[in-house]
Amino acid sequence: MTTQLGPASMDGSHDEFFDLEEVEALAKKKLKKPVYDYYAGGADTESTVRDNRAVYARYRLLPRYMVDVSHCDMTYTLLGRKLRMPIIVAPMSQQRMANDEGELAVARAVAKEGTAMVLSTMATQPLEDVAKAGKDGPLQLFQLYVIKDRKFCKSLIQRAGKAGYAGFMVTVDAPRLGNRIADERNKFSLPPGMDISNLKGLEKGKGKGDSSSHIVRIFQEEVDASLTWEFVKWMREVTDLPVFVKGILSPEDARKAVDIGVDGIVVSNHGGRQLDYSPATLDMIAPIRAAIGHQVPLLMDGGIRRGTDVLKAIALGADAVMLGRPVLYGLALQGEEGVRKVLQMLRRELMLGMQLAGCHKLAAITQSLILPFGDSNHYGNTSKM
Repeated sequence: MTTQLGPASMDGSHDEFFDLEEVEALAKKKLKKPVYDYYAGGADTESTVRDNRAVYARYRLLPRYMVDVSHCDMTYTLLGRKLRMPIIVAPMSQQRMANDEGELAVARAVAKEGTAMVLSTMATQPLEDVAKAGKDGPLQLFQLYVIKDRKFCKSLIQRAGKAGYAGFMVTVDAPRLGNRIADERNKFSLPPGMDISNLKGLEKGKGKGDSSSHIVRIFQEEVDASLTWEFVKWMREVTDLPVFVKGILSPEDARKAVDIGVDGIVVSNHGGRQLDYSPATLDMIAPIRAAIGHQVPLLMDGGIRRGTDVLKAIALGADAVMLGRPVLYGLALQGEEGVRKVLQMLRRELMLGMQLAGCHKLAAITQSLILPFGDSNHYGNTSKM
């Protein structure tokens, strides 16, 4: 038998939070255990999940003073669209388990906060409905898991383009799903009445099975494990929209991606949910930036909980960060308003961090700000790598 899951209670009592670590603790109490474990969990020993967070303590910030920070410009332009902050909502699956509106509430919140959202292929709301919900925002992108059936894959790409998504993020780190032990233990499955909305046509006549996650079955049967760089060339024939690759950790892969013509790179280890013991993403920003220069935007995700985390990521060479799990936790606690509060909180913390570090604009956040822990003789360079 599978565990039937549904969204958490939404009475809003005792849901006040003051930082993004606290929001997780509150959401854990409110979400049903299998849902929390699905959102929070990682692969195997979950070492990469923990390291994604712990890595930020390995870098210190070296501030510069006597700088006018009375007005700080936090705007960031991606694909020609101006965002209020260099913080983008990452693609995350099955958001209706946290709140019945799921991706629709997140899209509205993101639009109101003036930033970008990336919708997951594995969303529990149709991509067209999410596009409408976020139509007043500056930018929406669509995350693509590459389906074996290229005809279906093409139709999904065309649907997203027609709905108004401005580009794609092709996930490259998931030829198979990581070993998620908590999901197996919980016999995790989507609740009745909830489905992977964007894959409906693909799944006609196919059962879900009783003991394994529906997502596991999709990866086993539908996601293309033979994916190579040739797919990027194929996408260029299908769409004129920009193509990012998400899940890059190797500088060599990053260089290959740029050489083949991608429009952006996302440094990511899938939140520690794929290959356990893969490196923390923060550690890989500088070497990847060195490998690709400034030819394309460089985004990252993984472990972001504080404004100073964003500051460190940008100082090491990222152009912007993507925020994941805290958005789900805010959604579980307070729906659309909870997501807005999460984004407002992180933006406010980043603003304060910039002011205290002597950075009046994003371009002023350079590698000279970074002091590796325990190395008081290191002062970095005066510009990004």
